[in-house]
Amino acid sequence: MTSAQFNNILVDQDGPIVRITMNRPDRRNALSTQHLGELREAFELTATTKATGVVLAGAGPVFSAGHDFAEVAARDHAEVRELLQSCISLMRLIQQVPQVVIARVHGLATAAGCQLVASCDLAVAAESAAFALPGGKGGWFCHTPAVPVARAIGRKRLMEMALTGDPVDARTAEHWGLVNRVVPDDQLDTAVTELLHRATRGSRQSKALGKQVLYAQLDRPESDAYTIAAEAMAAASQTPQAREGMAAFLEKRPPVWPE
Repeated sequence: MTSAQFNNILVDQDGPIVRITMNRPDRRNALSTQHLGELREAFELTATTKATGVVLAGAGPVFSAGHDFAEVAARDHAEVRELLQSCISLMRLIQQVPQVVIARVHGLATAAGCQLVASCDLAVAAESAAFALPGGKGGWFCHTPAVPVARAIGRKRLMEMALTGDPVDARTAEHWGLVNRVVPDDQLDTAVTELLHRATRGSRQSKALGKQVLYAQLDRPESDAYTIAAEAMAAASQTPQAREGMAAFLEKRPPVWPE
């Protein structure tokens, strides 16, 4: 997988970490159909590798301004629905890939750009970052971006973002749970690397299953969540990875993870 096969994104791999950078700075990394398709392809290809983590970033002054209005304005009802489904499939794919996905956020992340941040497993923001669902003060409400944002920050805060359309600064986003932490701009890459390193320790296979089950039980009633989690944990106890982890603990030695 190389950046040469893409027009709207850059893809680089450094050891176990894949970096996917949205690269339409002249369009504020607006998510056109082609851009969404390339992001999906990059994540699909990454999912087949032995990479353990993905950094999702944006080139230029902002992370992403959301959907490309020039493209949306030229589409009819059915075509816009198709575009939105393409966007939704990307958001779901980010949560389905076995790798830990972290958003590296600088500048603005608005509408579907904010949706991207909320859909990633983790997010680190620069102090200069801001987040918005601006449809609330415009003519096209942010219905689909609100779905993962609501699940990250809760109802009342979602209502404030969605109804006012006003941007939320990085510190507020951290307090509300939209991002994991906020750091000075010049420390953003270091903070992303540090958090991703800690989040990808241990067995890759175990982590992939853990991510899958976490998303499966989130937002379920507690009894259903426990049923899902208990069955997954019982089954996972029999895997080579779990056996090695327990043996290493009992024998007081570093684990050697099986492939």
